[in-house]
Amino acid sequence: MSRRLSLSKIKDTYAKLNIALSKKATSTLEKVMMTEHTFMIVIAVIIGILAGFGAIIIRSLIKWVSTISFPGTSDLLSNIMAQPWYVIVFVPALGGAIVGPLIYFFAREAKGHGVPEVMQAILLKGGIIRPRVAIVKAIASVLTIGTGGSVGREGPIVQIGSSIGSSVGQFFRVSDQRLTTFVGCGAAAGIAAAFNAPIAGALFAVEIILQDFAFSQFSPIVISSVTATVISHHFEGNFSAFQVPPYMLTNPKELFFYFILAILCAIVGFLFIRVLYFCEDFFDDKLKIPEYLKPIIGGLLIGGIALIFPQVMGVGYESINNALHGKTIWYMAFVLIFIKIIATSFTLGSGGSGGIFAPSLFLGAMTGVSFGSVIHNLFPSITATPGAYALVAMGGLVAATTQAPITAIIIVFELTNDYHIILPLMITCIVSTIVSTKFSRESIYTLKLLRRNIHIKDGTEVNIMKSLYVKDIYTESFETILVTEDFDHIVKQLISGRDPYLLVIDKNKNYQGIISINSIKEYLFEKDIFHDLLIADDIADKKVETVLPEDNCQIVLDKISKSKLEGMPVLDPKNKKHVLGIIWRKNILDAYNREIMRRDVTSSLASQITMKENSTTVQFMEGYSIAEVKVPSQYVGKSIKELNIRNRYGVDILLIKSASPGRGPKMKAIPSPDHIFTEKDYLVIAGEIKNINMFKKM
Repeated sequence: MSRRLSLSKIKDTYAKLNIALSKKATSTLEKVMMTEHTFMIVIAVIIGILAGFGAIIIRSLIKWVSTISFPGTSDLLSNIMAQPWYVIVFVPALGGAIVGPLIYFFAREAKGHGVPEVMQAILLKGGIIRPRVAIVKAIASVLTIGTGGSVGREGPIVQIGSSIGSSVGQFFRVSDQRLTTFVGCGAAAGIAAAFNAPIAGALFAVEIILQDFAFSQFSPIVISSVTATVISHHFEGNFSAFQVPPYMLTNPKELFFYFILAILCAIVGFLFIRVLYFCEDFFDDKLKIPEYLKPIIGGLLIGGIALIFPQVMGVGYESINNALHGKTIWYMAFVLIFIKIIATSFTLGSGGSGGIFAPSLFLGAMTGVSFGSVIHNLFPSITATPGAYALVAMGGLVAATTQAPITAIIIVFELTNDYHIILPLMITCIVSTIVSTKFSRESIYTLKLLRRNIHIKDGTEVNIMKSLYVKDIYTESFETILVTEDFDHIVKQLISGRDPYLLVIDKNKNYQGIISINSIKEYLFEKDIFHDLLIADDIADKKVETVLPEDNCQIVLDKISKSKLEGMPVLDPKNKKHVLGIIWRKNILDAYNREIMRRDVTSSLASQITMKENSTTVQFMEGYSIAEVKVPSQYVGKSIKELNIRNRYGVDILLIKSASPGRGPKMKAIPSPDHIFTEKDYLVIAGEIKNINMFKKM
């Protein structure tokens, strides 16, 4: 018992010390810096420096472990080929035996290729990534790659950089919006340092990780990317990941072949994604052994493949360079496409740690050199050498798997520093992305999130629509007509009424259907014939879908789009024949615009409060302010919905800050109505000053 108490005291002391240090650091920064923009730039530089050093350390450790695993004096591929068969087979299994328990017991987020985990942290956790993830991911990836795992080092470097960015943001106790920007800074710095490509690093962060090109986010991300590149240059020189000979477009007619190459890249990329997740499902669901032992099986499979095709082991940069220089036979390159897909899928599916960026480049190089060799032999006068096709296909394959063509174009362009290759590169990357989206709406990253029921492709608009409910928007004012009314009365009421639709009801006021102008237009030319024959019940469209007050607006919009109407009846959930009102498309769009404006104001003003500890009130227009208050004790254990705070006090809750030991406060913007208050909560509220003062007195 005494040991438990002492351990608890140590944890509490550590948490208090960490919070005190972060407050002191934030206070010091505020004294030195005058603007928020300056604060973001300085932190971006810090993240860039740390991530740059992280990338250098990862590369050095991978090289060191590779040298121990496959000793020799030549390049890694030659060293592997010189090893006895049992070394090639059992070294990857030994790596899996260490990596499996490490990930399982210390940080399961480190499993796999890493980037989806970063995206998930941004979407669901406000950018919070546990600091230990960087350490576990680094060790696991170094061991996986260093012992021959068929994965890349860029994904781990991205996750490690993102973890560093998140940890720095948590240390300074920044808002969720800033924290996600700092995560993007770490990701950009990781890619920039890995490839010596600062522009590609920045674009990777905003196009793939954040999916937002907003200037407020882009500026610090660029700074981090450049800083990491400078660090990498200083300690390792202005290196190039690949030795790329000069290439150029030989003949304008050659562009036709690059269109074909783009389609091939999309097919190979789609195959890669499907096989990868098939293997994940197999190891997760079909292989009934402890999870931490599965990487051993993956390692043995890789070792078995490497006995015949040693090119699949490790990141594969030697094989890529051979392809770029035309030293790979086309039929061997063609076979390696499928062997690499299988090897990478075994490594990641079994639970190894590594990225898919380098495997995508490998697959692109092999696809390009096999296709380019055939085309160059058939049309030597109008085509470039196979190496040119290998280089362009590297970008095409990355674009196909990530569905991020801009990043793919820039990263290959930065690798070559040659403008002559840009035209076929752009065509191949764009066409490859378009074709790949026809095969699958999801990229290799977003598909993993979708499998976890995270619909990132829906976008901000759909997410907002799902947060708006019919009960808060529909109007109770609507026009009705009895089922027995004749055709003349229907026409007169539609023409003279304010609504374009009439809800048809019976004598008990039960809903029967809907009549619109479209419902009667085919009868108008023969009005004299039908005026005594037709009644509302004959004309009413009884197949029109209805909605309930608890439905969200995305459901309503989907139904409205199918029905081609502008509104939809809202029925009572307790009596689904009773009409409560009608919801119009215009009502939904107005509510959406208000919510967008509210979130923008929330993000801007809430950050002012979280930035300035000394001031807990900010006035943003005459008579209105935003303030931070501790949750009243009588609210603890109750939900926002239960307390009905907006109606009772006339204030809106914009943000909830909950104390989190060791990490500073955890923030939740636009909290759910189901949020249960705790005694550690602080509320950021907005409203009229008099209402806020009344709320504070509680």
